[in-house]
Amino acid sequence: WRAPLDRSHITDNPPYRQLVAGTLQMRGFPLVLLLFILAPIAEIWLMIDIGSVIGAGWTVLAIITTAIIGASLVRLQGIGVYSRLNQTASRGEIPAMEMIEGLFLLISGIFLLLPGFITDALGFLMLIPPLRRWLALNAVKHFFIVPNATDRSAQNAPGHDPTIEATTIEGEYRRIDK
Repeated sequence: WRAPLDRSHITDNPPYRQLVAGTLQMRGFPLVLLLFILAPIAEIWLMIDIGSVIGAGWTVLAIITTAIIGASLVRLQGIGVYSRLNQTASRGEIPAMEMIEGLFLLISGIFLLLPGFITDALGFLMLIPPLRRWLALNAVKHFFIVPNATDRSAQNAPGHDPTIEATTIEGEYRRIDK
């Protein structure tokens, strides 16, 4: 895939792209490819290893059982996150954390439905509410929080428009209710 000749849309150092000799290359692609190759190999190896100790039938039963238990736990916790999302929205707030926790519950459910013990362990770890909230908070900090416009590092951030200057308007307000 070749980048267009106009490279004004490409910033100096975006987090997921790198300009190399006129082509646009994704940095994380080799890591994702390696993960898609190594993860199934590790899962199959572990299933064979566990199957040689407890037997193939018990291994298949354990995989099916973890999928059933995991799906029911994801459903129960999903109902809780959904009710918190509704409560937050009814207060007039944006339910961002609840939505991201719901995303991690979705990922957890996918991991629990995939056959294998490693994905089951990751899925069950994401079902622990404090760990899931910590993951959601770190995801918000890493992917969604935009640097302050007056910060000099923000001028090099992806999507920064150098023609727009930051303007701070100071003032006071007073809420007048009925």
